[in-house]
Amino acid sequence: MRASYSTDQASPMQRRQFWQSAVSSTYFPLDLRFASGDTFSGSLGAWSLGPVAVSRNVSDGLLYRRHERHLVAEREESYLITVPELAEIRFEQDGRQVHCRPGAFLIERSHLPYEFSHTDPAALWVMKVPSDVLRARIARPERLATLQFDASRAVGAMFVDILRLTGARIDEMDEPARALLGKQLVDLLAMAIEADERVLAGNSSTVRNAHLHRCEHFVRTRLGDMRLSPQMVAEGCGISVRYLHQIFEAEGITVGAYIRNQRLLASEAMLRDPYCRKSISEIAYEWGFGDQAQFSRNYRARFGCTPSETRAASRSPAN
Repeated sequence: MRASYSTDQASPMQRRQFWQSAVSSTYFPLDLRFASGDTFSGSLGAWSLGPVAVSRNVSDGLLYRRHERHLVAEREESYLITVPELAEIRFEQDGRQVHCRPGAFLIERSHLPYEFSHTDPAALWVMKVPSDVLRARIARPERLATLQFDASRAVGAMFVDILRLTGARIDEMDEPARALLGKQLVDLLAMAIEADERVLAGNSSTVRNAHLHRCEHFVRTRLGDMRLSPQMVAEGCGISVRYLHQIFEAEGITVGAYIRNQRLLASEAMLRDPYCRKSISEIAYEWGFGDQAQFSRNYRARFGCTPSETRAASRSPAN
């Protein structure tokens, strides 16, 4: 799905209300405060990449506010990854304030009030990621809010480069290709975040978070091994099984559930790939499921549809 908005579509007197509506429908409800003066100019393009959304926001200076009253009706938490290309932006949330300039990106959390502003005309790339999608790759993403990350080199720069190419190429892709691109953007984002030592800090100790990341990486690289178990993970990471369970319990999930969820996500990606010619049973076995019936039950419980329905939807001519 693609949506485009421009204040050129509205009369000068209606432009501010037009922009209020465009921004709220693209991201979530917000209050806006515009700079003094009678004129305002802005353009906004938004694209869906499966569950992920990408937008290009260009506008004159203004202030966005997310209040407690905006959260009452919100059911799904999401995160905004904002990349400024022109002008500095200011973001304040949970008592912390950050100024982010071009060459970096920052992370905003939808389920807490915040202020976001830029005095000068700004050009922004914004990626909106549902909380459960980000949690599948990053433990406790709530601790990332107000952190800014380097977008000038290494994986951070690659993430931003691909994000910028999205708008130019998205119309050339069908729905399965767009969903795959969305997943790859989340993977690149996660890699850029995990490369930052600050991600090890949080409510838990740095050592425990380091063990958590090591265990998650161990699991993700061995999903196809049907023997994968808490015992194998603990031995591979040099910790006790008891401590392993404690680490994951602190994240609100069991080790077994984490392994199963990662396998299901990997299976779903293959089922949505229109170029994948493997059978459903082959996909199940490739990602460590020894029983296809069990795989189908777990898949339906996780995604609300069967593997066959996912595959059929990915190959539908309508996509």
